Amino acid sequence: MEAPQNNVLLEVKNLKMYFPITRGLLRKKVGDVKAVDDISFEIKKHETLGLVGESGCGKTTTGRCILRVYNPTSGDIIFNGKDISTLSERRLKEHRRNMGAIFQDPFGSLNPRHSAGGIVSDPLKVHQMAAGKEMNDKVAELFNLVGLDPGMMDRVPHEFSGGQRQRIGVARALACSPSLIICDEPISALDVSIQAQIINLLEELQEKLGLTYLFIAHDLAMVQHISDRVAVMYLGRIMELTGTDELYENPLHPYTKALLSAIPIPDPIAERTRTRIVLKGEVPSPINPPSGCHFHPRCQIAIEDCKVTRPPLRDVGNGHFVACIRV
Repeated sequence: MEAPQNNVLLEVKNLKMYFPITRGLLRKKVGDVKAVDDISFEIKKHETLGLVGESGCGKTTTGRCILRVYNPTSGDIIFNGKDISTLSERRLKEHRRNMGAIFQDPFGSLNPRHSAGGIVSDPLKVHQMAAGKEMNDKVAELFNLVGLDPGMMDRVPHEFSGGQRQRIGVARALACSPSLIICDEPISALDVSIQAQIINLLEELQEKLGLTYLFIAHDLAMVQHISDRVAVMYLGRIMELTGTDELYENPLHPYTKALLSAIPIPDPIAERTRTRIVLKGEVPSPINPPSGCHFHPRCQIAIEDCKVTRPPLRDVGNGHFVACIRV
């Protein structure tokens, strides 16, 4: 990968997250679920990196490792120039103030017994950043920022619509004025008409507050709209990483081409005449992934070397990284 620069906010190096499989009374380890299998990437300040792939490919696990919800098996997570991958909980707390998270389910991620104002104020209490009237004013300011009426602060989550609940989640993520926000499929549980509103809100907030996003999603069309660069994951590894326009106009990895061929085109003639790439077989298990390139059992251009050689994520020009020996 490229050498880190001063404008890099987050750098992930050789990140692995293996979940042990145990059996028997003595809980003997018999294997691992290789959810994230040696990935590297960086996110520059004020940019949005889209992370896409099929369900179960390791996108959400990657986000949780960055937030240190999970303790990585190995690898480095360098945030603001500091490696946080092995920090203790006490030392990690000061760095967590600079990170926020927006979750997929806008109802399941909010405490149904707490008021909306109480939910948004929780990070301020945890990090002891405000109290009393100052906290109340800060929460009201956050409500205004995400397009909610501060008069609704005393309501509980079930009194809001899905889109409003996600706005509460966005306000909570912004409470401690973070520089990085992990957006874990923040629009997939919302109606299509509401999705665009939330995406527009995230873009406005990024411009106004100078935010940096890791935007995890499986909707390639929406990722194209919001991201500056896109990383494509498959079975715990990054297959391709490049600028958004470059990825959609010139995809190089066979898996990326298959994903892009599945995006509907709002032109019936073009839709009928284009070639759809249908992948054979099922996604292998992360417990026992294929040797060599993880994608080779389903790849249309695979050769014998693909079964034994793990392709490195290499730069083929202009910051376009691809993990494929056939490219």
